[in-house]
Amino acid sequence: MAYASRIINHSKKLRNAPNFLWHDYAILTRCFSKDAQPSFGKRDDIWRIRHHCYAPSERETVSRSATNGTITVFDIQKRNISLTTMQVRNPIAGLAFNQRFSCSQVSMQRSFSSDSGLPSHQEIGMPSLSPTMTEGNIARWLKKEGDKVSTGEVLCEVETDKATVEMECMEEGYLAKIIHGDGSKEIKVGEVIAITVEDDGDIAKFKDYKPSASDAGAGSSPPAPPKNEVAEQPVSSSEQKMSKPTAGPPTKDRIFSSPLARKLAEEHNVPLSSIKGTGPDGHIVKADIEDYLASRGKEALATAPMAKAGTPAALDYTDIPHSQIRKVTALRLLFSKQTIPHYYLTVDTCVDKLLDLRSQLNQLQEESGGKRISVNDLVIKAVALALRKVPQCNSSWTDDYIRQHHNININVAVQTDNGLFVPVIRDADKKGLSRIAEEVKQLAQKAKENSLKPEDYDGGTFTVSNLGGPFGIKQFCAIINPPQSGILAIGSAEKRVVPGSGPEQFNFASFMSVTMSCDHRVIDGAIGAEWLKAFKGYIENPESMLL
Repeated sequence: MAYASRIINHSKKLRNAPNFLWHDYAILTRCFSKDAQPSFGKRDDIWRIRHHCYAPSERETVSRSATNGTITVFDIQKRNISLTTMQVRNPIAGLAFNQRFSCSQVSMQRSFSSDSGLPSHQEIGMPSLSPTMTEGNIARWLKKEGDKVSTGEVLCEVETDKATVEMECMEEGYLAKIIHGDGSKEIKVGEVIAITVEDDGDIAKFKDYKPSASDAGAGSSPPAPPKNEVAEQPVSSSEQKMSKPTAGPPTKDRIFSSPLARKLAEEHNVPLSSIKGTGPDGHIVKADIEDYLASRGKEALATAPMAKAGTPAALDYTDIPHSQIRKVTALRLLFSKQTIPHYYLTVDTCVDKLLDLRSQLNQLQEESGGKRISVNDLVIKAVALALRKVPQCNSSWTDDYIRQHHNININVAVQTDNGLFVPVIRDADKKGLSRIAEEVKQLAQKAKENSLKPEDYDGGTFTVSNLGGPFGIKQFCAIINPPQSGILAIGSAEKRVVPGSGPEQFNFASFMSVTMSCDHRVIDGAIGAEWLKAFKGYIENPESMLL
């Protein structure tokens, strides 16, 4: 009896650990003695328990193979062994164990269905391919249902919030089912997109497979929501305030109606207060709603010609769906303007010497077969050297400290049909002009083809945006690219009349306006002015960049 009561007491504790494990059955082996600790394992694992019994000099060894989600409870005392078994009905779901149990996490890769009789399979979820990604699109599948896949093979192309990335297979098997086909939009991170199996004979069993709501959310958990959700909080709070009056207790003027009538009224925007109920005690029933809709339809037909005569012509428009890059860019720019205290510094730089040096360098490039150097390439080099000279501007703000970067990585804004991309030139201060020109052209081409990879745009410490050369914009103020603390807006070069050496003597010179947007939390006004002075020195004396 002592053994039986001990088993029952411990079984009650087990009932407080719901939803142990996910997609696989497990064995829980519990030895009831002074120092017993619970053990958890997966199917076909063999657990051995070596335990001191109540007599420290005696030791017993018990081993058992796991079978179909059975929990086996052992009690060992002086070589007398009693056990009981219980069937686990809850699938394993990420180890939401009761705090009474102390155990290490179990990483699940395989999925077993106890209800539908499906064989073992692997659910492939939408991966998080960038730090800001919360959803993605399937551009196209490179494998078809039934194809054999090997580790490292590309399964499909995924449109992230910044680029199109190839998703590789992590395990060998067969592609049994594609849940989301080519062109699928706005798939949440972690949502199941495909099923793979080990045996090709199991493929047909997944022909009509549809993941459940719990399975769809059981994949990789989505990343933490971006900081720009702060901007959405006032909206949600106002919605809560608006909804409070409607949640009050019923009054004496309450309108009674059947659930079906209420549903039908909500679907057709019918106010229940305008309908007289014909049901018991004046309740509104479905027939009352249908009669009201029928009468309203006749009235609409009667008044349609009059309304048509007095209604202005409808607007003609086309709705263009958001691309992933546009949605993320919009969120980041909104977050930047709402949370970063911008201020702006503008300076005019004479670029005559810069243009002369560019002509000389391009002659050398043509002779050697290299890429032509643009004014923007020279600007990138000057920005990088100015950041090396004034490193305070090569920093980022955090709540606890200002992080000053030792690498000078320059993001370059590139406009494409899909949206704005900012690929990065790494260690721009250490590279020559020819190398910078070649990398800018390669990255710009990849951006236009929507084939940038995360390493092509992550890790920038400062941004350059040029609307002068391509578009002739004289001067503008750019929005800081968080978490950076500065961005330089480049305007177009224009001829101006400047005073000459003598009286009534005038010369012509080319000047370019540049505006620096600064995060005042990181870059004080004097520091920003010092940086612009260093940048202007490199532009007006470009030979110093070659030293």
